[in-house]
Amino acid sequence: MRVVLDFLNNLQNNNNREWFEAHRAEYLNAKNTFEAFAEKLIAGISEFDISIRNISVSNCTYRIYRDIRFSGDKTPYKTHMGAFVSPHGKKGGYSGYYFHIEAHNSDYIGGNILSAGVYRPEPKVLKSIREEIMLNGLVFQKAILSAGSDFVLDNSAKLKKVPFGFPADYQYSDYFRYKNYFLTQYVGDEFFLSDQLLENTLKEFEKTLPFNNLLNRAIAYAYGTDQE
Repeated sequence: MRVVLDFLNNLQNNNNREWFEAHRAEYLNAKNTFEAFAEKLIAGISEFDISIRNISVSNCTYRIYRDIRFSGDKTPYKTHMGAFVSPHGKKGGYSGYYFHIEAHNSDYIGGNILSAGVYRPEPKVLKSIREEIMLNGLVFQKAILSAGSDFVLDNSAKLKKVPFGFPADYQYSDYFRYKNYFLTQYVGDEFFLSDQLLENTLKEFEKTLPFNNLLNRAIAYAYGTDQE
């Protein structure tokens, strides 16, 4: 993963088309390295989460080109690479496992992360997840705790009050206030540069399986696919 991180760091300092085209070979080397790892990651996750089987690398990874049409930031390239390994792929709307490496001093997320869950679920999915928590609040809490203390439930987007239709006096009512449901663990460069990167990543992601399973049960219900 060294070639990936080195390329992203160089791109962070030279985010323009002229530099990128002059270093396209380095980009392709970094891209191929990352995608080769993503392929192994998908295979490894599918060993403990059968819903991931038959997912392709292209369904989990992202283009490096930024959409700058409506952005004040006109830098043309992303300075991070990520893979979201999820049932039905990155656009399927399901909870999954996110692997993210980022250039130093980039302000996209602010560091390298491992994450599990669902980001910005659509309204019917959000409602279904909250209903799942209302029915199984203790199970939801245990799923978070089973991921270990290094994983934290993201609280960057929370309502000030419990949403309408959900009981404010419920023991686990604080979870109703979340608008995103994903766990995040920040990891340093040493994690990504380890010879045991794949093994260590799979070990961490496997801890989040109960959390993903619970979310995907609620999501499948929202989509009407819970009997499939």
